[in-house]
Amino acid sequence: MKLPSRRTVLRFGVFLLIAALISPAAVSAVTYNPQTEPDLVPGTITSPANGSTVVSVQGYTFRGNTNPKKPARLISVGERGSLEWTYNSTTDDRGWFFDVDPLPNGNLLVSSPVQKQTVIFELDPETGERVWETTLDMDDTHDVDYLGGDEFVIANMRAWNETTGQSDDRIVVYNRSTEEITWEWYFRDHFPEETDGGFNDDWTHVNDVDPIGDGKLLLSPRNFDQAVVIDMETGEIVERLGTDDDYEIMNEQHNPDWLLSENGTPTILVADSGNNRVVEYAKENGEWVQTWSVGENILNWPRDADRLPNGNTLIVDTLNHRVMEITPTGEVVWEYYATWGPYDAERVAHGDESSGPTIRDLGASGTYPITGSANLTAGSGESVGFVGQMRATFAGTVLEAPMNEFAVRWAHVTPWLRPVWMSGWDFVWVICGALVGGVWLVGELAVGIRRKIDR
Repeated sequence: MKLPSRRTVLRFGVFLLIAALISPAAVSAVTYNPQTEPDLVPGTITSPANGSTVVSVQGYTFRGNTNPKKPARLISVGERGSLEWTYNSTTDDRGWFFDVDPLPNGNLLVSSPVQKQTVIFELDPETGERVWETTLDMDDTHDVDYLGGDEFVIANMRAWNETTGQSDDRIVVYNRSTEEITWEWYFRDHFPEETDGGFNDDWTHVNDVDPIGDGKLLLSPRNFDQAVVIDMETGEIVERLGTDDDYEIMNEQHNPDWLLSENGTPTILVADSGNNRVVEYAKENGEWVQTWSVGENILNWPRDADRLPNGNTLIVDTLNHRVMEITPTGEVVWEYYATWGPYDAERVAHGDESSGPTIRDLGASGTYPITGSANLTAGSGESVGFVGQMRATFAGTVLEAPMNEFAVRWAHVTPWLRPVWMSGWDFVWVICGALVGGVWLVGELAVGIRRKIDR
């Protein structure tokens, strides 16, 4: 009996290895039941919320088409985690949702970029109808705030000028009744061109603008790793927290909020996204001092943090697909899982942004882990994710920094590429199987070419 050649045995072994790597994904595809996936579900709730919480979910859109299995949507969650209503972007084929703000009349102001433009609209949550909408020639606007009357202040990012070869990123005031821009402020007039490596089509990535009284605006140019306050009358920057590329202070932050302590100390609460934490700074003797930090143990790209009147903080933990309310010492008392990619959350009863005390007024300065989360992996059903395993495996080793960077990039990209029926680990094994198959195919081609040459 003739025994199989070593090459045949090797081929069979490679085939078995590839089959073993892709089989978990195949099983998931066959057994997938969309009705049982943890898509919109409550997590830990030990303290009921004070009224409804509205969450904007970014969703996944590619070339103007929204994936119905990874939808952009607005959701309203009740005090004990019940789903009150959902407003999907697929209703009218809009791109995605970012900022959502409660308005004085009880309706919601929403920013919805779509196909290189931005649609701003007022949504009546009772009827699910748009009271009005305005389309602006602005790309990927993350934040719009109401100033009163018919005026709105808008963070206009990705405003690349092909003719001049420079960035036109700016802050504008827009009057909806006259359809005119009545005030504007350009970043290039106040920041050196070499900031963040120089002009590009997403130079500032300014993701937030908040009126903070006295004719001043708090801005968040994410790519500059800083938050600044500008005086609308003089145009000057009058406060600055952070420095470009100084990641110890902030790293690609989102949605800073301006607070004043009981003694008038300026304070900034911010989702420090790149550092996977929420942090608070107070200004003392002309210097910004860190007074509070939470979440480095479990947060993954947080993009919003609001201080509530009870002293707790409402956090949007984007790449863990959840919103949580935590105490000053980091204990989760209310939690809701909202795939895919929550961006903004507002406790409607308290209006827009933070409305609570500073952490120093609460006597809770310090650094705390977040504890008490249900730690679900929303949208997959798995209990331990690949990113968490990577961080744990290489913690304390010489590879900790590069592997953390790899884990961050992986977490940013793969949730949008991975089919909804496939868990994170299934996706890892499929990629490994594809790599093994690719190497094997290249090897086979190389052997075939060599044989032809030898003939």
